[in-house]
Amino acid sequence: MQQSPEITGTGESLPQILMRVVTELHDVAYLIERIEPQILEIGGPKILESTEALKVLQGIDLAVQKARGLAEFIDTITADVPEGWTVDMTTALSLVKLAEMQRALGDGLRHGHSQPINKASGDFDFF
Repeated sequence: MQQSPEITGTGESLPQILMRVVTELHDVAYLIERIEPQILEIGGPKILESTEALKVLQGIDLAVQKARGLAEFIDTITADVPEGWTVDMTTALSLVKLAEMQRALGDGLRHGHSQPINKASGDFDFF
């Protein structure tokens, strides 16, 4: 990390980057949270009688809580990071495989969720 009064070269403001990560974590929590009602709908009322199904539902709830907890943690510590701290995100961004997430983290411009949630049933992406 380097400290400078302005964002120069390829460096970007660390607090701004961290807030983009916070937004992505909230998206992850929201997407995971949407799974639970679908499982209940598909499985019907009898699904709640299955110990394994209950463990899966509890795991979904835990994943949502962890994603939101990480988002709140990062959000809180970001308040203490000086705006002048910058980092070069080139390598980190190259490791992000989802193009929409890469754009959301890289340019800070949000166009809804980084992972579209309104795709038509049956749509999928090849990787």
